[in-house]
Amino acid sequence: MLKTLLVLLASLALATPALAAEPPVQVMVLGAYHFGNPGLDVNNVKIESVLTPERQRQLEAVAQALLTFRPTRVMVERESSAPDLAVADYAAFTPARLLTDANEISQIGYRVASLAKLPLVSGIDEQPAAGEPDYFPYDQMQAAAQKFGQQALIDEPQAVLRTQLARFEADQKTASIARLLLRVNTDPIYTRMDDYYTWLRIGDHDNQAGADLNAMWYLRNAKIWGKLLSVARPGDRVLVIFGAGHGYWLRHFASATPGVVAVDPVPLLRQAAARSR
Repeated sequence: MLKTLLVLLASLALATPALAAEPPVQVMVLGAYHFGNPGLDVNNVKIESVLTPERQRQLEAVAQALLTFRPTRVMVERESSAPDLAVADYAAFTPARLLTDANEISQIGYRVASLAKLPLVSGIDEQPAAGEPDYFPYDQMQAAAQKFGQQALIDEPQAVLRTQLARFEADQKTASIARLLLRVNTDPIYTRMDDYYTWLRIGDHDNQAGADLNAMWYLRNAKIWGKLLSVARPGDRVLVIFGAGHGYWLRHFASATPGVVAVDPVPLLRQAAARSR
């Protein structure tokens, strides 16, 4: 009996290093601004056309820099109901689309995936279905702020953000796309949660509208991350391209999830910026 137990323990000891040797999933989260001017955010920036020859040259520099990450998967801010979360319209992608579709999903996501010869692009976004709760209940929070005399908790952070967005809009005249992407991936106004956490004060003990908004925003991003994990495999190198507002939580998950290694896109953006001069 003792001999059998010793053999079993030895077998387990030998098996443990094999499990530990499973390669991690490497995830690079690239926060993007919305090239196509969808106008869906609380505060929106008017983005100049990225379809011009000069902007296309700059985007190619960004793509070539991102390719050095050697992505095995590209995941974007698009929903998919496919079992593998494949985005259907990537199958029809050709470089000609880059001259007509300004969306960053095509301009960065599909461009990089095509250059890397990837068979699919995954859509990992999460949106509420009919009857499901709002993942960004801003109107309810605003109503609570007005009810409890807390409107300044919304207005003051939003005024700071609008000032920064106006500067971003103006800087398009002289900054390359790589430089602008560097900003939204490094500037605290885009990479921190100061306004969200200020909003935790909104409401009272019963109507905690600011906490509700924070919880629902976390939930959406947690579900996005869960979708990524559902299709990523050990050893994958995943390039994630999402609106910069998602960056805080997606970077958090990448740095905190066991079996995942976060990879910073900033050095590659700096390379692209140097090429775009």
